[in-house]
Amino acid sequence: MDLPVQVPAPFSLARPAQRLAPLVLVSAHSGRHYPDAFLAAARLDPLSLRKSEDAFVEELFSAAPALGLPLLAAEFPRAWCDLNREPWELDPGMFDAPLPSWVNSASPRVGAGLGTIARIVATGEPIYRRRLSFPEAEQRVRGCWEPFHEALRGLIGETVRRFGACLVLDCHSMPSHPGGPPLPDIVLGDAHGTAANPRAVRAVEASLQRLGLSLRRNDPYAGGYITRAYGKPREGVHVVQLEIARSLYMDEARIERAAGFAPLRASLTRFLGEMTAQDWSLLG
Repeated sequence: MDLPVQVPAPFSLARPAQRLAPLVLVSAHSGRHYPDAFLAAARLDPLSLRKSEDAFVEELFSAAPALGLPLLAAEFPRAWCDLNREPWELDPGMFDAPLPSWVNSASPRVGAGLGTIARIVATGEPIYRRRLSFPEAEQRVRGCWEPFHEALRGLIGETVRRFGACLVLDCHSMPSHPGGPPLPDIVLGDAHGTAANPRAVRAVEASLQRLGLSLRRNDPYAGGYITRAYGKPREGVHVVQLEIARSLYMDEARIERAAGFAPLRASLTRFLGEMTAQDWSLLG
Protein backbone atom coordinates (compact mmCIF):
# COMPACT_ATOMS: atom_id res chain seq x y z
CA MET A 1 0.00 0.00 0.00
CA ASP A 2 1.33 3.43 -0.98
CA LEU A 3 1.36 5.79 1.99
CA PRO A 4 0.69 9.51 1.44
CA VAL A 5 3.82 11.63 1.15
CA GLN A 6 3.71 14.58 3.53
CA VAL A 7 4.68 17.62 1.48
CA PRO A 8 4.33 21.41 1.75
CA ALA A 9 2.34 23.57 -0.64
CA PRO A 10 3.22 22.77 -4.26
CA PHE A 11 3.82 26.39 -5.22
CA SER A 12 4.40 29.89 -3.93
CA LEU A 13 2.49 32.85 -5.29
CA ALA A 14 3.93 36.29 -4.60
CA ARG A 15 1.29 38.89 -5.34
CA PRO A 16 1.96 42.61 -5.72
CA ALA A 17 0.22 45.14 -3.52
CA GLN A 18 -1.19 46.60 -6.76
CA ARG A 19 -1.28 45.09 -10.25
CA LEU A 20 0.33 47.52 -12.66
CA ALA A 21 0.50 45.57 -15.93
CA PRO A 22 -1.10 42.51 -17.58
CA LEU A 23 1.94 40.31 -17.03
CA VAL A 24 2.28 37.07 -15.08
CA LEU A 25 5.69 35.58 -14.19
CA VAL A 26 5.96 31.79 -13.94
CA SER A 27 8.85 29.57 -12.82
CA ALA A 28 7.79 25.92 -13.13
CA HIS A 29 11.19 24.22 -12.83
CA SER A 30 13.02 26.05 -10.03
CA GLY A 31 11.44 24.15 -7.12
CA ARG A 32 13.91 22.50 -4.78
CA HIS A 33 11.90 20.79 -2.03
CA TYR A 34 12.83 17.12 -2.42
CA PRO A 35 10.44 14.83 -0.50
CA ASP A 36 12.15 12.22 1.65
CA ALA A 37 10.26 9.46 -0.14
CA PHE A 38 11.70 10.65 -3.44
CA LEU A 39 15.25 10.69 -2.14
CA ALA A 40 14.79 7.18 -0.71
CA ALA A 41 13.51 5.84 -4.03
CA ALA A 42 16.23 7.48 -6.12
CA ARG A 43 19.45 5.79 -7.13
CA LEU A 44 21.11 9.21 -7.56
CA ASP A 45 22.57 11.51 -4.93
CA PRO A 46 20.82 14.84 -4.24
CA LEU A 47 23.27 16.89 -6.31
CA SER A 48 22.73 14.66 -9.36
CA LEU A 49 18.97 14.92 -8.94
CA ARG A 50 19.28 18.70 -9.02
CA LYS A 51 20.72 18.63 -12.56
CA SER A 52 17.15 18.91 -13.87
CA GLU A 53 16.40 22.08 -11.91
CA ASP A 54 16.17 25.54 -13.38
CA ALA A 55 17.97 26.54 -10.22
CA PHE A 56 17.42 30.02 -8.77
CA VAL A 57 15.29 31.24 -11.68
CA GLU A 58 12.54 32.45 -9.33
CA GLU A 59 15.19 34.48 -7.50
CA LEU A 60 16.33 36.13 -10.74
CA PHE A 61 12.79 37.48 -11.16
CA SER A 62 12.08 38.07 -7.48
CA ALA A 63 11.53 41.83 -8.00
CA ALA A 64 8.31 41.13 -9.91
CA PRO A 65 5.85 41.71 -7.01
CA ALA A 66 7.49 45.00 -6.04
CA LEU A 67 7.07 46.11 -9.65
CA GLY A 68 3.38 45.26 -9.77
CA LEU A 69 3.57 41.75 -11.25
CA PRO A 70 2.63 38.38 -9.72
CA LEU A 71 5.22 35.59 -9.57
CA LEU A 72 4.09 31.96 -9.47
CA ALA A 73 6.86 29.48 -8.65
CA ALA A 74 6.91 25.73 -8.10
CA GLU A 75 8.16 24.43 -4.77
CA PHE A 76 8.72 20.87 -6.01
CA PRO A 77 11.51 19.89 -8.37
CA ARG A 78 10.97 19.02 -11.98
CA ALA A 79 12.34 15.53 -11.37
CA TRP A 80 9.47 14.86 -8.94
CA CYS A 81 6.68 16.20 -11.16
CA ASP A 82 7.21 18.20 -14.34
CA LEU A 83 4.73 21.06 -14.50
CA ASN A 84 5.69 21.87 -18.09
CA ARG A 85 4.22 18.62 -19.41
CA GLU A 86 0.72 17.35 -19.95
CA PRO A 87 -0.62 15.94 -16.67
CA TRP A 88 -0.45 12.28 -17.74
CA GLU A 89 2.62 11.82 -19.94
CA LEU A 90 3.88 8.61 -18.34
CA ASP A 91 6.39 5.94 -19.38
CA PRO A 92 4.87 2.42 -18.96
CA GLY A 93 8.34 0.97 -18.42
CA MET A 94 8.67 2.91 -15.16
CA PHE A 95 5.65 1.27 -13.52
CA ASP A 96 4.98 -2.03 -11.82
CA ALA A 97 1.61 -2.62 -13.52
CA PRO A 98 -0.13 -1.58 -16.74
CA LEU A 99 -1.18 2.06 -16.87
CA PRO A 100 -4.75 3.22 -17.57
CA SER A 101 -5.56 3.32 -21.28
CA TRP A 102 -6.07 7.09 -21.24
CA VAL A 103 -2.47 7.83 -20.20
CA ASN A 104 -0.34 9.44 -22.93
CA SER A 105 2.55 6.98 -23.14
CA ALA A 106 3.51 7.71 -26.75
CA SER A 107 4.66 11.34 -26.63
CA PRO A 108 8.21 12.20 -27.71
CA ARG A 109 8.87 13.51 -24.20
CA VAL A 110 7.97 10.15 -22.67
CA GLY A 111 10.23 8.46 -25.20
CA ALA A 112 13.08 10.73 -24.14
CA GLY A 113 12.54 9.83 -20.48
CA LEU A 114 11.24 13.28 -19.60
CA GLY A 115 7.50 12.85 -19.11
CA THR A 116 5.38 14.25 -16.31
CA ILE A 117 7.18 11.82 -14.00
CA ALA A 118 10.70 11.76 -15.40
CA ARG A 119 12.64 8.53 -15.86
CA ILE A 120 15.99 10.33 -16.11
CA VAL A 121 17.54 13.59 -14.99
CA ALA A 122 18.47 16.18 -17.60
CA THR A 123 21.99 14.75 -17.92
CA GLY A 124 20.63 11.32 -18.82
CA GLU A 125 21.09 9.21 -15.66
CA PRO A 126 18.14 7.03 -14.56
CA ILE A 127 16.47 8.34 -11.41
CA TYR A 128 14.85 5.33 -9.72
CA ARG A 129 16.11 2.14 -8.15
CA ARG A 130 12.68 0.51 -8.43
CA ARG A 131 9.49 0.63 -10.46
CA LEU A 132 6.78 3.02 -9.34
CA SER A 133 3.10 2.35 -8.82
CA PHE A 134 0.45 4.33 -10.67
CA PRO A 135 -0.99 5.66 -7.36
CA GLU A 136 2.41 7.28 -6.70
CA ALA A 137 2.25 9.11 -10.03
CA GLU A 138 -1.39 10.00 -9.48
CA GLN A 139 -0.57 11.49 -6.08
CA ARG A 140 2.04 13.77 -7.65
CA VAL A 141 -0.25 14.88 -10.46
CA ARG A 142 -3.19 15.50 -8.12
CA GLY A 143 -1.09 17.11 -5.41
CA CYS A 144 1.39 19.12 -7.46
CA TRP A 145 0.49 19.49 -11.14
CA GLU A 146 -3.19 20.21 -10.75
CA PRO A 147 -2.93 22.87 -7.98
CA PHE A 148 -0.14 24.69 -9.84
CA HIS A 149 -2.08 24.85 -13.08
CA GLU A 150 -5.27 25.82 -11.28
CA ALA A 151 -3.36 28.76 -9.79
CA LEU A 152 -1.93 29.69 -13.21
CA ARG A 153 -5.34 29.56 -14.87
CA GLY A 154 -6.70 31.72 -12.06
CA LEU A 155 -3.98 34.34 -12.53
CA ILE A 156 -4.53 34.42 -16.28
CA GLY A 157 -8.28 34.74 -15.86
CA GLU A 158 -8.11 37.60 -13.36
CA THR A 159 -5.51 39.39 -15.52
CA VAL A 160 -7.70 39.17 -18.62
CA ARG A 161 -10.71 40.41 -16.67
CA ARG A 162 -8.78 43.38 -15.31
CA PHE A 163 -6.64 44.37 -18.31
CA GLY A 164 -8.40 42.76 -21.26
CA ALA A 165 -5.39 40.56 -22.06
CA CYS A 166 -2.52 38.69 -20.39
CA LEU A 167 1.13 38.06 -21.20
CA VAL A 168 2.71 35.12 -19.37
CA LEU A 169 6.50 35.12 -19.14
CA ASP A 170 7.40 31.45 -18.63
CA CYS A 171 10.87 31.55 -17.09
CA HIS A 172 13.41 28.72 -17.40
CA SER A 173 17.15 28.17 -17.66
CA MET A 174 19.23 26.20 -20.15
CA PRO A 175 22.41 24.22 -19.50
CA SER A 176 25.68 24.67 -21.31
CA HIS A 177 26.61 22.07 -23.92
CA PRO A 178 30.40 21.89 -24.08
CA GLY A 179 31.51 21.07 -27.59
CA GLY A 180 28.13 21.97 -29.05
CA PRO A 181 27.14 25.12 -30.92
CA PRO A 182 27.25 28.25 -28.77
CA LEU A 183 23.98 29.34 -27.19
CA PRO A 184 22.82 32.95 -26.81
CA ASP A 185 22.20 34.47 -23.39
CA ILE A 186 18.45 33.94 -23.73
CA VAL A 187 16.24 31.96 -26.10
CA LEU A 188 12.71 33.30 -26.50
CA GLY A 189 10.06 30.71 -27.36
CA ASP A 190 6.64 31.54 -28.76
CA ALA A 191 5.88 28.13 -30.32
CA HIS A 192 7.06 29.45 -33.68
CA GLY A 193 4.76 32.45 -33.67
CA THR A 194 1.60 30.72 -32.46
CA ALA A 195 1.64 31.45 -28.70
CA ALA A 196 1.95 35.26 -28.61
CA ASN A 197 1.26 38.39 -30.60
CA PRO A 198 4.46 39.14 -32.60
CA ARG A 199 4.44 42.71 -31.28
CA ALA A 200 4.53 41.42 -27.72
CA VAL A 201 7.46 39.15 -28.53
CA ARG A 202 9.29 42.03 -30.16
CA ALA A 203 8.71 44.21 -27.08
CA VAL A 204 10.22 41.52 -24.83
CA GLU A 205 13.09 40.99 -27.25
CA ALA A 206 13.91 44.70 -27.63
CA SER A 207 13.95 45.28 -23.87
CA LEU A 208 16.34 42.39 -23.25
CA GLN A 209 18.59 43.45 -26.13
CA ARG A 210 18.85 46.95 -24.66
CA LEU A 211 20.41 45.29 -21.61
CA GLY A 212 23.15 43.87 -23.82
CA LEU A 213 21.85 40.30 -23.77
CA SER A 214 22.14 38.17 -26.89
CA LEU A 215 18.92 36.49 -28.02
CA ARG A 216 17.55 33.88 -30.37
CA ARG A 217 13.99 32.79 -31.05
CA ASN A 218 12.64 29.24 -30.86
CA ASP A 219 16.01 27.56 -31.39
CA PRO A 220 16.57 25.19 -29.68
CA TYR A 221 13.65 25.90 -27.31
CA ALA A 222 10.30 26.89 -28.82
CA GLY A 223 8.24 26.38 -25.68
CA GLY A 224 6.81 23.47 -23.72
CA TYR A 225 3.36 22.63 -22.43
CA ILE A 226 2.79 25.97 -20.67
CA THR A 227 3.63 27.97 -23.80
CA ARG A 228 1.56 25.82 -26.13
CA ALA A 229 -1.42 25.12 -23.87
CA TYR A 230 -1.96 28.64 -22.55
CA GLY A 231 -0.78 30.76 -25.46
CA LYS A 232 -4.03 31.69 -27.23
CA PRO A 233 -3.51 35.12 -28.78
CA ARG A 234 -7.00 35.24 -30.30
CA GLU A 235 -8.39 34.96 -26.77
CA GLY A 236 -6.06 37.65 -25.45
CA VAL A 237 -3.64 35.25 -23.72
CA HIS A 238 -0.01 35.37 -24.86
CA VAL A 239 2.91 33.29 -23.60
CA VAL A 240 6.62 33.83 -24.18
CA GLN A 241 9.10 31.32 -22.78
CA LEU A 242 12.48 32.64 -21.60
CA GLU A 243 15.37 30.18 -21.46
CA ILE A 244 18.29 31.83 -19.67
CA ALA A 245 21.83 30.48 -20.05
CA ARG A 246 22.88 29.03 -16.69
CA SER A 247 26.49 29.97 -17.42
CA LEU A 248 25.49 33.62 -16.92
CA TYR A 249 24.65 33.23 -13.25
CA MET A 250 25.56 29.88 -11.71
CA ASP A 251 28.20 27.22 -11.23
CA GLU A 252 26.50 24.42 -13.15
CA ALA A 253 28.55 21.62 -11.60
CA ARG A 254 27.95 22.66 -7.99
CA ILE A 255 24.54 24.26 -8.57
CA GLU A 256 25.57 27.41 -6.75
CA ARG A 257 25.04 31.07 -7.50
CA ALA A 258 28.08 32.52 -9.25
CA ALA A 259 29.49 36.05 -9.49
CA GLY A 260 27.18 36.83 -12.39
CA PHE A 261 24.03 36.16 -10.39
CA ALA A 262 23.58 39.62 -8.84
CA PRO A 263 24.31 41.56 -12.06
CA LEU A 264 21.92 39.37 -14.03
CA ARG A 265 19.20 39.76 -11.43
CA ALA A 266 19.69 43.52 -11.58
CA SER A 267 19.40 43.44 -15.37
CA LEU A 268 16.25 41.35 -15.25
CA THR A 269 14.79 43.72 -12.66
CA ARG A 270 15.33 46.57 -15.13
CA PHE A 271 13.71 44.42 -17.80
CA LEU A 272 10.64 43.87 -15.60
CA GLY A 273 10.48 47.60 -14.91
CA GLU A 274 10.38 48.26 -18.65
CA MET A 275 7.74 45.59 -19.08
CA THR A 276 5.57 47.21 -16.43
CA ALA A 277 5.85 50.60 -18.14
CA GLN A 278 5.13 49.22 -21.62
CA ASP A 279 1.98 50.22 -23.49
CA TRP A 280 0.28 46.84 -23.48
CA SER A 281 -2.59 47.89 -25.72
CA LEU A 282 -0.52 46.00 -28.33
CA LEU A 283 -1.85 42.77 -26.78
CA GLY A 284 -5.36 43.56 -27.98
